[in-house]
Amino acid sequence: MKTPQDIIIRPVITEASMEMTENKKYVFRVHPDANKPEIADAIEKLFGVKVKSVNTMVVKGKPRRVRYAQGYTSTWKKAIVTLTEDSKPIEFFEGMR
Repeated sequence: MKTPQDIIIRPVITEASMEMTENKKYVFRVHPDANKPEIADAIEKLFGVKVKSVNTMVVKGKPRRVRYAQGYTSTWKKAIVTLTEDSKPIEFFEGMR
C-alpha cells in the first residue's frame, strides 16, 4: 500500500504551471507507477480538496553532455490535477503568486 507521500513526489513550479493555478489546475511530479485514481486519492488526502480530473504524462529524459561523458536526464511522470469549481484552492500554491 502506497501512502500519499509516496505517490506525490513534489509540485512542479514553472511559469506555465503557475498560470494554470488560476483555472484550479495544479502540476505535480508523481511516482512512475502511480495511476490516475491513486493520484486523485493522494491529492484529496494531502490537501483536503475535491479532484475533478487527472491528466498524466511521461516526460522523457533529455540528452546531456559533461565534457566527454554523454548521458540522459531522468525520465519522470507528471500529473496535471484539475479541482472542482466548489473546491477550495491548494494553499501551497496560493503563497507562490
